[in-house]
Amino acid sequence: MGGAGGPPPPPRAPGPGGRTPVYNRRAKSPEKVVALTFDADMTADQGPRAARGEHFDNPQLIATLRRLKVDATVFMTGRWAEEYPDQAKSIGRDPRFEIANHSYSHYAFATPCYGLPTVAAPDMAADVQRAFDAFRDAGAVHVVPYFRFPGGCYDDAALRALAPTGVTAVQWDVVSGDAFAKDPDAVADQVLNGVRPGSLVVMHCTRSAAPVTEQAIRRIVPELRTRGYRFVKVSELMGG
Repeated sequence: MGGAGGPPPPPRAPGPGGRTPVYNRRAKSPEKVVALTFDADMTADQGPRAARGEHFDNPQLIATLRRLKVDATVFMTGRWAEEYPDQAKSIGRDPRFEIANHSYSHYAFATPCYGLPTVAAPDMAADVQRAFDAFRDAGAVHVVPYFRFPGGCYDDAALRALAPTGVTAVQWDVVSGDAFAKDPDAVADQVLNGVRPGSLVVMHCTRSAAPVTEQAIRRIVPELRTRGYRFVKVSELMGG
């Protein structure tokens, strides 16, 4: 696993009690930086829906981020990388982006969790590793040792189960509200009202589940830049 523009960030040691450490934002940031993160969700059993034409990708969003010169972190499921290997490779070889782990299956690591199926505790570490393997098989280079729990759901058992993988769990402090949203301005308002120096924003990179994200980004990025913000990847936010 390696990051763009320098050596790969090292896996963090387990936190107190042998648990995976959890990161939410850069506290007391001395500069106006913000990390935009995008979950590329696809569950292990959604292949038939993709075969029928449902789009779990969002190439226009990635193109807009490139056009606007925005650094970002994509939390990708292994199943998404298998469905869209060319896109996973393109994202994972672009120095503006880094790929982080969003599990292989997008099944929950704690219950209840928005009705998601659940990964059994003994299988959690293997599920995470299977996603990293999928990124490697797709040809992604800029892969970092960060993990986002599907649905953001976790408990102490999940944190202990993932400790041997060496990942850091990355949550957020700003919820964009883009999931299933139909009004891009409402999404933009929620982000713009929530961002503070050091914030970490959660958004989505799936047309099926978040159809207005790209439109919202076209407003979010210039307005935050007008306020003096710089966009960074999670590795830079965490490194600071």
